[in-house]
Order: sequence, then structure tokens, then C-alpha cells
Amino acid sequence: MILCMTDSLLAPADIEALWLTLKLASVVTVLLLMISTPLALWLSHDNTSQTRDRSKVKGIVQAVIALPLVLPPTVLGFYLLIAFSPNSLVGQFSHAIGLGSLAFSFSGLVIASMIYSLPFVVQPLVNAFNAIGPRHAEAAATLGAGRWDTFRYITLPLARPGFITAGVLGFAHTVGEFGVVLMIGGNIAGETRVASVQIYDHVEALAYPQAHTLSAILLLFSFAVLLWVYARRPGNAEAKAWL
Repeated sequence: MILCMTDSLLAPADIEALWLTLKLASVVTVLLLMISTPLALWLSHDNTSQTRDRSKVKGIVQAVIALPLVLPPTVLGFYLLIAFSPNSLVGQFSHAIGLGSLAFSFSGLVIASMIYSLPFVVQPLVNAFNAIGPRHAEAAATLGAGRWDTFRYITLPLARPGFITAGVLGFAHTVGEFGVVLMIGGNIAGETRVASVQIYDHVEALAYPQAHTLSAILLLFSFAVLLWVYARRPGNAEAKAWL
């Protein structure tokens, strides 16, 4: 019965918006995991062996990464929109390599979403690498293992829970974007109109049943993600029992 109600309330445009949202979140999550891994490794290194100048640089990098946590999405979207304009260096470079205009395009959404969701991927990885500590790497080095072998066979398996958490949080955060997406992508059907923008359109048109359906889907998805993340924390036996 619930499935029939959902089918009747979800228009083809709603399904298209959901599919585009999943596509955007998947691409962003994969790219963020690739970029965030070396960045998190560098940020997780012990500061006792670093110079004061390098520690200051690390503090600046951490502050820049964390900016999306406190910055209004419209502010971030506004400056990215300026950066993506055809007359900017980024805009000229994107045209030179054949990407065309990044503003109001799916490629622009990917870049903006990566910046917006970066702290949700980097921080779990930093926590995972810090939890491992240097002891395993030092033991592997004494046995003649190189850096790549140590990372591949020791660090990566031990940090697997952190990678899973980072991927889930990055994916979920991208799914829930609105302000940055609307500023950078606008509202182009099949190109930049994701689920959050589609809900906004339904509300503007007073199509509350359709807005309720899409909102309920995102609400249930968000709750499931948070339940999964909290259930993976040590000592949460009650939450694990639900999964």
C-alpha cells in the first residue's frame, strides 16, 4: 500500500531528481575519498616532529577544511559562483580543458559539493588514522616494509571503519545539500535539479503531497544513516540491535 502511494505521488520529475541526487552523491563521495585520504594522513601526523611553521600551515589547512561547517551555504555558493564565472581564472581554465562553464552545470555541482562535504570526509579519516597511531607503521618499517606496502596492508585495513563512516557521511551530506546547489547549479531539469531543489519547487507550487513524499524519503534516509553511524560507535549495543 505504501509503495502504491509512493508511486502515485512521485512524478517522473521527482524520480529524475532522486536519480540525479544519487548520481551526484556517488561521484562526490568517490572523489572525496581519493582526495581526503592523503590529506587526512598528513593532518594526522604527530606535531611533535614538525616545525612550528609547518604546524601553523596545518592549522590554516584545518580551518579552511572546516569552513563549510560554520559558513552559510549561500555564502559559499556565492563565492564559488564568482570563481566559476567565465572571466575568472577557474572559468578560463575549465574552458581551456574542454569542460565549458562550471556554473549551472553538473561538473560545477560536483566541485562545489566536494568543497561543501569535505570536512565530513576528512575528519573521520583523521580520527581513524590518529586511532591507529604510529606503532604499527614503525613495526612494519623495522621489517623492511615500504610506505606504500605499510599503508596498503596495515593502515588501510585498520582504518576501514573510518573510511566507511567517511563515505557514508559524505554521501548523506551531499544528498541533503540545498543552498550551495541552488547557487551553483540553479534549477535545470536533468542537469542540476536535485531532490532538495525539487522539494523547493513543490512547495512554491503548493504541491504539498509531492513535497511530503520527497521529504519523507530524505528524512528516512538521513535517520538511517545517523542510526548506522551511531551504532558503529563502541558501547552502543542498543543501537546495534536495531540493525
